[in-house]
Amino acid sequence: MPMTAPGRDAGSSRRGRPPQTSRRALELIALRLFTEQGFEETTVEQIAAVAGVSRRAFFRYFDSKAAVLWHEFDGEVEALRAAFTRIPGDVPMMTAIRQVVVGVNRYHAEDLPELRTRINLISFVPALQASAAPHYDAWERAVSDFAAGRIRQPADSLYALAIGRTTLAACRAAYDRWVIRADADLPVYLDTALAAGFAPASLPAEPDTRAEVTGR
Repeated sequence: MPMTAPGRDAGSSRRGRPPQTSRRALELIALRLFTEQGFEETTVEQIAAVAGVSRRAFFRYFDSKAAVLWHEFDGEVEALRAAFTRIPGDVPMMTAIRQVVVGVNRYHAEDLPELRTRINLISFVPALQASAAPHYDAWERAVSDFAAGRIRQPADSLYALAIGRTTLAACRAAYDRWVIRADADLPVYLDTALAAGFAPASLPAEPDTRAEVTGR
């Protein structure tokens, strides 16, 4: 995907229709700049300039540069809610949660490097950690709302909220381990972590998908 419109010259921005880009193009450019020069050091103006659009155009797609990294995560929340509606009523609640969470987190091999980049930035950049609360809360709520419906309790009941938060904690542990190992078996880590969180009396072995990254 080209980073700038081909054939533009210094005066072309003053003539004809304004330059256009897509949300996806801005995402890819922002991720590259965040990786190359750091999240804090990258400005919205730089992202827009590389994309060949204005600062205003950037804000038509994202509220802030942090929102670039949370966009896919927020999309996962919508996917979770949609998947829960398709689960048959006779599937046990915890089994259903595992199936949905693992299913939503199946990625094509070519998408995994980008996913690792996102997770590393969200996990280690203080500004992104500070912005995490509403996004994590929405993810937890998707799970706890499903659980509340199954147990016929309010969505803010203790048990429903505990299930949502436990599920997210298990998934974050799986993501952290997966990033360290750098393999292609994210669903295996998620399923194993959720099994461990939901059935502590019978812990499954950690998946031995491949050797640790060299040097670890």
